[in-house]
Amino acid sequence: MTSAPLAERLSIPSGPLFFPVTACAPDGSVDLDTYRAHVRRGVEAGAAAVFACCGTGEFHALTPEEYERCVRAAVEVTRGRVPVVAGTGYGTALAVRYARLAEEAGADGLLAMPPYLVVAGQEGLLRHYREVAAATALPVVVYQRDNAVFTPRTVVGLARTEGIVGLKDGLGDLDLMQRIVSAVRAEVPEGFLYFNGLPTAELTQPAYRGIGITLYSSAVFCFAPEIALAFHTALREGDEATAHRLLDGFYRPFVELRAQGRGYAVSLVKAGVRLRGLDVGEVRPPLHEPAEDHVKQLAQLIERGYALLEEDA
Repeated sequence: MTSAPLAERLSIPSGPLFFPVTACAPDGSVDLDTYRAHVRRGVEAGAAAVFACCGTGEFHALTPEEYERCVRAAVEVTRGRVPVVAGTGYGTALAVRYARLAEEAGADGLLAMPPYLVVAGQEGLLRHYREVAAATALPVVVYQRDNAVFTPRTVVGLARTEGIVGLKDGLGDLDLMQRIVSAVRAEVPEGFLYFNGLPTAELTQPAYRGIGITLYSSAVFCFAPEIALAFHTALREGDEATAHRLLDGFYRPFVELRAQGRGYAVSLVKAGVRLRGLDVGEVRPPLHEPAEDHVKQLAQLIERGYALLEEDA
């Protein structure tokens, strides 16, 4: 069964979950100084946790050496003020390697992303995540999306595994998630964490709250933390007027803009950080930069989002 001390170690206070982008210099190398500044700004703005080198942080494009340096830098900047959770993934052997690098760098937990390429059965998926969990003393959150989709029975097995403390959902099947939450609640007495991990999770978070999932990732927090915090507060306090105003005037148009290009869930966020005054560089291939017109639309949308906050002041 899951370990209570492990779950407590990953205790996350109320607030948006911050998934920093990984800053790159003009020559494409990792820019650790700018990365530290980005993480520091997020923590000081009120992030509840830092998820370093995950999807928005281009985990797929980092070498093991770059990954370890970035995780270590995030740990140094946060100074224990909030948990630092590091991404891990690929096949089992590499996922274990990255997990151990994260532990050595001082991370507080792991976000285990889907295995690379293969579409595995439930038994194989369960074995994969159990081996990742056994590799370190870090608590593990499993990321459901793409080729890693679980039955309720498999999630019960994950929840009973020493070291696995939660599930992040990037699939968006609320019927499945309700059945997962119910099955785990009935069979695993210890607390199990759930996260809404859809891109721009704010758009779907009111629905996720309806099945008891209150934690969610916020890509918007990377470039507009005040907007992300205002929305999070509105949801927590039941302020439907503010939540609806931000959903209708900012988040829905942002999602529609994000849908204009493949990979925009990362590259558009990185463009947003640059628009807000921190040069974090471009995305690495195989991702590509947003079209110039889309960046202009993003700038206008950010301006509109902040104007909506002023209306509420």
